[in-house]
Amino acid sequence: MTKYLISFPSEAMVVPDDELDAVVESSHAVIEEAKAAGVYVFGGGIDEGVAPVRVSADGTVTDGAYPGRTVLNGGFTVLELPSREAALEWAARIAAACRCEQELREFGYDPAS
Repeated sequence: MTKYLISFPSEAMVVPDDELDAVVESSHAVIEEAKAAGVYVFGGGIDEGVAPVRVSADGTVTDGAYPGRTVLNGGFTVLELPSREAALEWAARIAAACRCEQELREFGYDPAS
């Protein structure tokens, strides 16, 4: 099976304050469904309060992301699924729960993982 990254940037989720609790509840429900279906691998949100750093092979730490890269923020879910069609279905379910479009990416196969 293939692992898929389903994600959205923070600015995509525009929800009125009085509806935020409902969004949290519905998104958690979809994640619970993915866990029950045995397809959930990992998920969460990027902690935007912690600045990124780059770490070189010799252990040198440099503040910031790669120059010229866009900001990585928002939420993501990794699911392991039998097909791209299944990934599209789960992405649609997450989009409905979060009330924003989701970006779908496929991880390349790594025989060592």
